[in-house]
Amino acid sequence: MSLALREILGRTLQELKDDDRIVVLDADLGKATKADSFAKVCPERYIDVGIAEQDMVGMAAGLAAGGMIPIATSFSVFVTGRAFDQIRNTVCYANLNVKLVGTHSGVTVGYDGGTHQAIEDLAIMRSLPNMTVLCPSDEVETRAAIFAAIEHKGPVYLRISRVATGTVHDKEYTFKIGKGEILKQGNDVAIIATGIMVVKAIEAGKQLAADGIEAMVVNMPSIKPIDKELLIEVAKRTGKIVTAEEHTVIGGLGSAVSEALSEYQPTQMRYVGVKDKFGCSGSPEDLLTNYHLQEIDIIHAVKDIIK
Repeated sequence: MSLALREILGRTLQELKDDDRIVVLDADLGKATKADSFAKVCPERYIDVGIAEQDMVGMAAGLAAGGMIPIATSFSVFVTGRAFDQIRNTVCYANLNVKLVGTHSGVTVGYDGGTHQAIEDLAIMRSLPNMTVLCPSDEVETRAAIFAAIEHKGPVYLRISRVATGTVHDKEYTFKIGKGEILKQGNDVAIIATGIMVVKAIEAGKQLAADGIEAMVVNMPSIKPIDKELLIEVAKRTGKIVTAEEHTVIGGLGSAVSEALSEYQPTQMRYVGVKDKFGCSGSPEDLLTNYHLQEIDIIHAVKDIIK
């Protein structure tokens, strides 16, 4: 059975314990994000600042300026929202080597409701100069993305879901910032997905094939920089694209794909995502249905664009 991606965060942080440059910071949510797993193996380099996200990011900036690699963790809505000023003016403006990890992203936070559901975090972080934005799809990719973020010099925002996903990659998978991957071939239409929507896109592709529609399925874990070469190739081959993300359709994956293709290969598109609404309270599965983020919604979008 798959583990929740936040569990993978905790386990991967423990793997980093022997790197003396790593400092993990938390804003009173380490138990929920699993960042406190690092404290169990390296308490001297774990800092819980309390409910003070702005202070956390400011401290992370200072640590980075001193040559450390700080990993500042919280729920996505808090780390990108409450600390935006510090991220923009202290971290990104100075191009400091700070790693921001937002867990509990999207509507699958569940019963905590709209105040805790980050549906705009990709858009916020993607807008910042110097910021790299990553959104992994499963356990293997989450671990690999964390290591890639550590190796990358400069600010990184890593978006991690609260829930478990299915398995997309085997353990031999290599993650590269700025690259996507084709998971299933097809020439009728392309489904480009990120995060937890990748598994749903794969399943949608299987169901579409049973209906005689051959959909290419593309995993796009690197939101910024995005893989323009792959996008252009996919657009040329299929001529029709559906994007799928657990995020608002404004400013996220769909917007990033549209921006790249409108300049180099204008392509007809449909967008599966949250339609300019806030989240609400409910079970993760009910919320995915309510906001039209299920396999059937991808299928409907595909059939709409190819009719």
